[in-house]
Amino acid sequence: MQQPLDSDVLVIGAGPAGLALAISLGQAGLSVIVLDTQGRAALSAPKDDGREIALTHDSVALLKKLGIWPRLAAHEIGVIREAQVHDGGHARALLDFNAQRAGSGGGTGVLGWIVPNHALRRASFEVADALPALRIVCNAQTSQVRTLPSHAEVFFEAEPAPTGGDLRARLLVAADSRFSTTRRQLGIGADLHDFGRTMVVCRMQHAQPHGEVAHECFGYERTLAVLPLTGDASSVVLTADASAAAALMALPAADFTALVQRQFHDRLGRMAMAGERHAYPLVATYAHRFRSMRSALVGDAAVGMHPVTAHGYNLGLQGVGTLAGRVVQAHRAGQDIGAASLLAAYEATHRRHTRLIYHGTNAVAKLYADKRAPLRLLRQLVLEGAQRFPPLKAAITRQLTGHGPFGDTALAAPTSPST
Repeated sequence: MQQPLDSDVLVIGAGPAGLALAISLGQAGLSVIVLDTQGRAALSAPKDDGREIALTHDSVALLKKLGIWPRLAAHEIGVIREAQVHDGGHARALLDFNAQRAGSGGGTGVLGWIVPNHALRRASFEVADALPALRIVCNAQTSQVRTLPSHAEVFFEAEPAPTGGDLRARLLVAADSRFSTTRRQLGIGADLHDFGRTMVVCRMQHAQPHGEVAHECFGYERTLAVLPLTGDASSVVLTADASAAAALMALPAADFTALVQRQFHDRLGRMAMAGERHAYPLVATYAHRFRSMRSALVGDAAVGMHPVTAHGYNLGLQGVGTLAGRVVQAHRAGQDIGAASLLAAYEATHRRHTRLIYHGTNAVAKLYADKRAPLRLLRQLVLEGAQRFPPLKAAITRQLTGHGPFGDTALAAPTSPST
């Protein structure tokens, strides 16, 4: 006699993408179990890791639909109305994007929003934890994943010992980071590109208002991004090779601040650090496949982006919307939610949405990390050419705002009562 299933869907990884998918499915009436290696305290109150997440109009619309957006505090939501790109030591922007001038942004004049990573994680967990159809298993270390024609099975260990065991579902979803162990256990490889560079992030207060303008300054030794937060504060992101990044982390706070002010040409007046510095090596990943038998990849487990174009989490949510829409439609029609045809359709759609921007972003990152003189000239020509060609600028602005349909399949989950 066949053992009964524990849930409709098993999700490995309680990060923002995994929880967004679990919430989407749980609100639509499917039973979902999420497993994560972290404890409940770490999931419910994540530590500030210094990272800020830029969000498009589509992403915010989905977060509102799921009830996540209303759980963010007002001081956690920054607005980006314009983005300027600077090359080398130029104080003047060689390229700028403005949603209002480009006729994008849904008439709001907003390119996008920016929210702390830890705030998104906290809000996502709050919504997920309140859903009766959704169960979160904490301190769970997956030891084996097995997929069969009829179901998927996960064997895990959990603290305190000897808890653990096995769970069975019609569909398994890996959402456990760009270095996903679940992806590997499913026999799915991935292209990993180590840029040999490290991102140093922190928040800074400043004397002058930022005007809700984001800046990307491609210096010849390092790249500086200054992203507007609420009030007179910005997220500062310095990207340099690994040894230079280590030196940046070791600098006294006053020297680090002075370095940022100089590279930013004192646009914001006197600056002061408003938190710790954090360092993150830059590694991009692209899975060879986004699905296998009764299993799929979402978020960074499918596509782990370089942050220069701020598309990582937005592409993750786009994949969540596509997969959830197809699964919910199949569930409501009484069809198999783990069918090979459904997962193949998801993969084809998500690959179409991500392939070009993934490889294009990597090419941009390599171009602007190269210090050779001919490529410095090419950088300036690219920026000036884009600035002088309005249709191209408008197209890029629409891509930045993400204002449009969320994939090929509309999310079928009902509106959350908390929205």
